Amino acid sequence: MFEAMAEAGEAPATATAQAVVGDALALPYPDGSFDCVIASEILEHVPEDDAAIAELVRVLKVGGTLAVTVPRWLPERVCWLLSEEYHSNEGGHVRIYQASALQAKITARGLRFTHQHHAHALHAPFWWLKCFVGVSKPNHPAVSAYHKLLVWDMMSRPWATRAAESVLNPLIGKSVALYFEKPADRVALV
Repeated sequence: MFEAMAEAGEAPATATAQAVVGDALALPYPDGSFDCVIASEILEHVPEDDAAIAELVRVLKVGGTLAVTVPRWLPERVCWLLSEEYHSNEGGHVRIYQASALQAKITARGLRFTHQHHAHALHAPFWWLKCFVGVSKPNHPAVSAYHKLLVWDMMSRPWATRAAESVLNPLIGKSVALYFEKPADRVALV
């Protein structure tokens, strides 16, 4: 993976990585291990989200950035209304966050909120369609066609869909991304 990132100029050629299996409630790292911690589409799956947030804060260095993404309230609520199957399967989403409530949970741990944005507007209708026809029907012609469109969009990044998504993200972006900093002047509460 790093070789491809190095070729694209996204990482130094000397970059390395290590895959570790862990528990979001007991991360296998010492305090202050990382300059940046990313929890992308994780917290909505964790019943004990306060404990998981405490762990994210614990392993973040002072001055470091925490980036958290979760499904946005409105698009997610539509999915829950359309399909019981969508949210009732094992390992599925156990809650729907409002961005302000999640921001409050994380700032209560001593982090400073810096900014947020919405993403993946073209994905919201895909999930609505999938929930409408049945989550367990990935081969439904409409779902399959929309999935092909999304793959094409991600691989080709045409200006038309990029423009459409930038206009639609504030309205129906499937995800909200929240960014925080661990300030040196405050002790983060773990």
